[in-house]
Order: sequence, then structure tokens, then C-alpha cells
Amino acid sequence: MSRGRGAGAALRPLALLALLALALAGGGDAAVLLQDGAYDGLLLAVHPRVPEDPKLLASIQDMITEASFYLFSATKNRFYFRNAKILIPPTWKANNYEKPKQESYDKADVIVAAPYWKHGDDPYTLQYGECGKMGKYIHFTPTFLLNDKLIAVYGSRGRVFVHEWAHLRWGVFDEYDSDRPFYITGQNRVEVTRCSSNLTGIYVCEKKSCTEGNCVINQLTGLFIEGCAFIHERNQTAAASIMYMQSLSSVAEFCDESNHNREAPNMQNRMCDYRSTWEVIMKSMDFKNNPPLNTTSLLPPPTFSLLQKRDRVVCLVLDVSNSKDGTNWINQLHQAAELYLLQIVEENSYVGIVTFSHSGEIKTQLRQIVSNDIRTQLASFLPTAPTSEGTNVCAGLQLAFEVIRKHDGSIYGSEIILVTDGEDSGVKKCFSDVINSGSVIHTIVLGQSAAKEIEQFSRETGGLNFFVSDRLNSNDLIDAFCGILSGSGDTFNQSIQIESTGESTQGYKQFRRTVTIDSTVGRDTFFVVTWQTTEPPKITLLDPHGKNYTNENFSIDIIFHIARLQIPGIAEAGKWTYTLTNTHLSPQVLTITVTSRAANSTIPAITVKAHMNRDTNYYPSPMVAYAQVGQGLSPVLGANVTAIIEPENGDPIILELFDNGAGSDVVRNDGVYSKYLFSFRGNGKYNLKVRVQVSEIIKLHAATPWSHALYIPGYVENGTIQMNGPRPSVTSNDDIQIKVGGFSRTISGGYFTVSEVPTSPDTDVFPPCKITDLSAKTEDDKVILSWTAPGGDLDQGQAATYEIRTSESPLELRDNFDEATVVNTSSLTPHYAGYKEIFSFKPAAFATRNTTIIYVAA
Repeated sequence: MSRGRGAGAALRPLALLALLALALAGGGDAAVLLQDGAYDGLLLAVHPRVPEDPKLLASIQDMITEASFYLFSATKNRFYFRNAKILIPPTWKANNYEKPKQESYDKADVIVAAPYWKHGDDPYTLQYGECGKMGKYIHFTPTFLLNDKLIAVYGSRGRVFVHEWAHLRWGVFDEYDSDRPFYITGQNRVEVTRCSSNLTGIYVCEKKSCTEGNCVINQLTGLFIEGCAFIHERNQTAAASIMYMQSLSSVAEFCDESNHNREAPNMQNRMCDYRSTWEVIMKSMDFKNNPPLNTTSLLPPPTFSLLQKRDRVVCLVLDVSNSKDGTNWINQLHQAAELYLLQIVEENSYVGIVTFSHSGEIKTQLRQIVSNDIRTQLASFLPTAPTSEGTNVCAGLQLAFEVIRKHDGSIYGSEIILVTDGEDSGVKKCFSDVINSGSVIHTIVLGQSAAKEIEQFSRETGGLNFFVSDRLNSNDLIDAFCGILSGSGDTFNQSIQIESTGESTQGYKQFRRTVTIDSTVGRDTFFVVTWQTTEPPKITLLDPHGKNYTNENFSIDIIFHIARLQIPGIAEAGKWTYTLTNTHLSPQVLTITVTSRAANSTIPAITVKAHMNRDTNYYPSPMVAYAQVGQGLSPVLGANVTAIIEPENGDPIILELFDNGAGSDVVRNDGVYSKYLFSFRGNGKYNLKVRVQVSEIIKLHAATPWSHALYIPGYVENGTIQMNGPRPSVTSNDDIQIKVGGFSRTISGGYFTVSEVPTSPDTDVFPPCKITDLSAKTEDDKVILSWTAPGGDLDQGQAATYEIRTSESPLELRDNFDEATVVNTSSLTPHYAGYKEIFSFKPAAFATRNTTIIYVAA
């Protein structure tokens, strides 16, 4: 449903509704487990840049303990937190904390991190799926957890946590709306956007726009002018709702069908088809086979495990069997693994190398990366030629465990990068030992014949999955290694992939492109070129000031067909132009990869994260490709984001991703770009790769995120208004002036698998996507509607026609759309998906003067 703009005349306002809905199946598996009403395994992680403070850990534990009891009551004796884990950063001093297994900051359900922008202490949940879909994480700032003065404006921390938990776990939305704090009811009354409408209070004007302190009605909109606020009575009798104002002592329930305010123009109504939060929660998987607990005894408080990872320990386990195209495969493996060792893996990490074919071999024990010399020494142990045939993955993994144990006697928290074609029927023998080892297994699989257990290694241990196709012009293997980062949350020391591309270049022809290095990166910048023939291509690289780098400046390895240039110091920000010339008569594939690191420890680098909405899909269910572009926790807007989806066979699928609040994109301008994917080349694996390009100077976005706890302006107690301080601005004047130049990024999002694709798919399987941004205003006796055009198939192509109907009841439009009053749209021809549509009409209801509200659906 779409949230209206409420811009009608005073007696004839409009509430808006869009009903082209499509339910998507699936969603990722949650790490938190639910058993007998108890949540186990909740993970909260503290960012490495947060200063050490024992009070922070105590506050977290108090918050979860309070939340557990509040949640149990709010869910009618169904759910509570039995245990939770707090991941303490390695930057804090050691204190005999437990060693984590697969837990990491990047996998946390809750993160504790300072906001990049000033004054941004609103607790919020990163939530960009549809109604009922799980969110990504909850974010609290240290200030929120330590400053007790904020309890007055947000409510107790445990109550706030339950509010955010409902966003994260059950995919419900807020029942207030900061952009539309008021609306006009069907009875022609101005009301506060809230749930339930039984909550009482008074209207107070906070700004000079009001006369004599009274709220003033705007005669054009029928709503209060800016500056008016609704101050709630501190002592209420209404018990709902937690998704509106959990801070009130009487509020202990979610709005349900009996008290849900369907007229309120909030995200919950817009996204969930006017269903109450409790209705959505009851449809979640948590409610299946989890009736209320029959207990009269007090719940036990949650137990807590304090975890701390000190060192990153990584072991490369490399398949050197001759079961594939031996020499070419080893060349590619050497190129990618060397790039990982020299450029990607973080400083101070411990790295070892094991190879295997029919048996395993330890190439080097763990070495700590404390210098470039150590990196070079590690690279010297990489395989140079295939060995015998036969693949024994278990032998390689068992030796890797042996190498890792020599560090501190434990495997917990270590990482293994397993690279193999996976053609090994004996993997089942060690499957259980591997997934229960406490090590994270990242898998890079070559070809289509990998044993299913190989993929399960990474899924069961929280590792990353990558698939390497046989495409000659693919950088899949290098991209996979570039995507395996520490997961610690500290992006300053992480490598960032700026560029990754390849092209089959005809004899004596050129491959020429431009890559943009921005001011947030530039440290440890490498340009890496690969080729196929015996001699390297002619390389020309121009920096933004015209300085020329050629083959003489590159370190060239003729044996493994790789050339590398490290830019000294901090690379110049701006456009770098590279030209690769094929010096041979025959065509060959030339590739280039550019990596860098953050230039400044106090300024986060712009990063991109990419993923699909699920790892496994069954046709005809559509999928969604996501890319999150941000600097620290601040979204970056206005980027050109392209998803390149490569099947095992056939041409790549190219999707332009958008952050426009339409189609698959839930919230406009939140830095999350997305697009539906529903056209598949066939069954099998598909790689996701995302390229982000911005050629002009852009500004970062510092607006308050959606799905955040409401800042309470004050309360009325015993007839006296007690105001809190004004909500701090999310930005200062200096912040607004922060600018970032053009930039380039490339990221691998792993792979996904599609099944049940027919050989000749139906040509019209998918309806237009749901319209979520329908808005309206009135001019004289006309209604002017605007919305983003859907496609003929979801958010792509061109719809055949629009059907617009009106009613005085939103539920009639939702439940009996075909029986509502039809609007003549014969003059309206749909544009292609993504275009802004504008349409005006004169509703018959306007001739009736006692009509006070009209709902519109398209």
C-alpha cells in the first residue's frame, strides 16, 4: 500500500492505497533459534572503534534482560530470550573472554557502533524487505546505551529493544510517521498518526508559526501547520501499541485487529495492506507450533556469553588435482591466491597454506603478516603446477585443522578458504567434523560437478559461497578472493575492490576504460593485469594529473601471466585511465583488477555490500538483487548501480538497481538499491556481481533512517506539560557540506541456485509490481495522482493498462477492489517502469458535499 501525501482540501482530504501486491516466498535463515518459546543465540557485537567501557556491557545485559520479560508479556506468554552472546572487539583488552566460533561483527543481529553523522542516537533497524520479511540488524549507539537522560525521550532500553526486535524478526513497521504526523479522519477530524487512536494527549505548538501557542490549521491541507506536536498523557489506559510508543508505561501490547488504526498514513498500513502489527506477527514462522507457555513460575533471566576474537587465523586449502584443465586452472588459482595474499588479507592476520589432490600437503605453517616481505614469502608457497589426479577434500581440511591448532590449540574462530572443483564422493566422511569444528569455511567452487556437501560447508558454518564459471573473460576467481574479508566491522584495514573487469581483445586491438578513485580510499592501491599468451599486453595507465605508468613500472610475472603496480603513498583522487593493448595476432582475454584501502582512519571509506534475497530459488518465484552503498552507516545516494548476473551457460543478465522507493525498493533514499530478477537462463548456479559508478560529486545522505524508535517531545502529567529537549539534528551545517567525488566499486555477491525453470517459460507469468508511492493532491474539483510506473512484469517493461477505483473505505479497496467505483482511465497510457506517472480525474463523490474522505487504488 502506498502512503498518501494528505494534500487535499480541508473537507475533502485523500488517503491513498495501491493494491498491486505480490507475495514473495523465502528469505534468509535466521541465526537466532527458537525452541519451546525461547530464543537462543542472539548475537550483539560492539564495533572495534567503540572505546572500551565495562558499563556498556552491563547496559547491554540489562537491556536484554528487561526486553525478555517485556517481550514475553507482549506476545501473550509466547517468546522470551533464553541466552545471548556479546562479541567484544579485539581492540579491547583481553579478559579471559570465551573464544567465538563462527560469530563475527558482520553477522550480528545487533550492532553497537557510533553513528558517522553527529547526533544520530536514534535506535533503528536496517529493514528493506517486504512486510513480514526479516530485517538485517538493529543498531544502537554507545550514547543511547550509556546516557540515562535518553530514557525520557525513547523509553526504557528493554522496551525500545522489543520495538526494534519486532522490526528485525517479524518485519513489521512503525505506526507513526515523522513526515505525516497528522491526518484527517473519515469523520473530518485532525488526528495524530498513531496506533491505537485511544492514546490521549494535547496539541502543543513548538514554533513561532503558531499564534498564541495554539496549533493552526492550514486551510489548503486541512492539517496543522509545521511546528505543532501532540504531547501524550504520561498516564494512559490504552495498552497499544509497542510499534508506536513503547515508552508509555501502559503500553504492553501490539495493535491487533480490534484496535488497529487503518486510517493512519504510516509505514505499517502502507507496507502491510492495512493489517495490524499483531496480525503480521501471528503469520510469522515463530508462531507455528509455539503456543503460549503454560507456566505460573517466573521466567529465568537470560544468560550471557562474553566472546572476544583476538587474531584472524586463515588457512588456504587449495585443490591442485589434475581433474580440471590443469595448467590453466593452476595459473588462475595462483593469480587469485597471490592477489589475496599480497593485497587483500588484513595486516596482522595469521595465514597458512595447504594443498591437496588424492592426499594433502602442508605448504607452510601459519605466518603473521607484519610486513610485505611476509606476504611475498607466503605467495612463494602457492602451487605452480597440478599434481596427480584424484580429489580428497577431507585430507586437505584435516591438515588445515592441524595447521590452525598450532596457533593456540583451538580451531574456534578460524577461517578456511577451500578452493576446489568438488568432485569428491568421500566428502561425507568428514562432513560432520567440519561443520562442528568451530571454523568458518568459505568455499570457492569451480565448475558444475561439486559435491553438495561442499556448498553446505559454508552454509552450515557461516562462510561465504562463490562459484567460478568456465568463462574465459571472467574474473570470478579473483573476485571471490577479493570478497573474503575479516567481517570485523573495521573497514579501515579492509581491502576495497575498485574495479574488476575483463574483455576478449582482438589481435593488436585495445581495451580502454576509466576507473574513479575517490578521496575516501587511496592507501595500498594496486592495479593488476592478467593475460593468456606468453607475453604481457602493452599497459598504459594515466593518473588524474596525466602521469603515465607503463609496463616498466609494473612488476611482471611471465610464468603466471600477471602484472602488478602498487601506487606509492595515497593514490590521487580522480579518474584513472588504463589502456591494455593486445600485442599478439590472435585474440586473448585481458583483465584488470584495482584494489585499495581507506585513506584515513577517521573517515570511513565508501563500501558496497551485495546479495540476493535468498540462496536457493524455485521458478516461478521472483528474486530480488540488493546492493547497499554507504560510507560507514550513512547511505550514499545518486549512484549508478548495475547487477551483472552470470549463469553457468548463456549470456549475463544485466539489471539496473534503483533506490527510488518503487518496485522492489521499499524505502527511497536509504542507500539500498534493488531490482526484481525473474528471467532465468535455465537451471543451475548464477553469480552475482555489482558495479557502482558515480561520475559527479555527490553529497552523502544524513536523514533519520526508517524503522527507528520515536523521539518523544514530552509528556503531560497531572495537567502539566513537561517537555524534553528538542530532538538533535542529525546533521550540523558542517556535515551538510561534506562532499564525496565520483567513485567506482565492484563487489561479488556470491552465487545462488535456481531450479524448476521450464525449457520454454511462459511469456507472461508475473503481474505488475506493487505501487508503493501513490500520492495525490486536489486542485479545484480535480484529484491529481502521481506514482512510479510499474512494469508489465513486476518492475520491468511496460504495463498494458491501469485500473483505478475509489471508495470511502480502504478495506473495501483491499478486499473487494472489483466492486469499488471505477475511474475512467481511457486517456491514460502506462509508461515504462520507473517513469513518474501523473493523472487527474474528477471523482463523482466530489459532487456530494458530505463526502469527507476518498480512498484511491491503482
